[in-house]
Amino acid sequence: MTKPQIILPHGGYQNLLAYQKSEIIYQGTVVFCNRFLNAAKDRTVDQMVQAARSCKQNIVEGSEASATSKETEIKLTNVARASLGELLADYCDYTVSHRLELWTANSPQNRQIRDIARSLTSWEQWREHFLQNDAKTLCNTQVTLIHQAQYLLERLLASQEASFRQNGGIRERMNAVRNETRGNGWEPAVFSYLQNANSATELENRIAQIQQKVFRDCKTIKRQKGWE
Repeated sequence: MTKPQIILPHGGYQNLLAYQKSEIIYQGTVVFCNRFLNAAKDRTVDQMVQAARSCKQNIVEGSEASATSKETEIKLTNVARASLGELLADYCDYTVSHRLELWTANSPQNRQIRDIARSLTSWEQWREHFLQNDAKTLCNTQVTLIHQAQYLLERLLASQEASFRQNGGIRERMNAVRNETRGNGWEPAVFSYLQNANSATELENRIAQIQQKVFRDCKTIKRQKGWE
């Protein structure tokens, strides 16, 4: 049987596909804004760069926070997902205001970008694409990458929820570790309570009290688990 742990495995965000995708989106957004937007005149630049960075950094922070707080990890992952939604809207707005065509989901260009994205997972592999292509191509590239990252973050959230269901929060894990260290905790306390009885009658009364408490606790557990 696996011993309970207080500090769960954490970090390793660099290996998450969602993080790798967010890094490409962030760096690509910086290049896009430098090439096609005027930072001195257009406040959208700061908004787009910050939204892209927020996605990437919240994945990092959530991964590290998972050591002690699954709640924090889930919240930060959801913030990352929301930041991508904001960034997606900015790219779509750019295509509308500059009368650029958005590729359909099944267009040849979109399928090509999706195929490329399966094999190119680092910014260095994408750098030339963002430095050489026009605004229309890069907007559509980012829209495709953002949709992929959103899907990956949805899967990550589902995985984090499953982990929380299995391991619980830090207080539950701390109690489990303490009880395991004490030899499951309640046995010595119950034995001491019975041993301190001053008569056979009192001993029988204490046994009855314990039985009633165990019965009530069993009923509560059954209700919580939906067994009755």
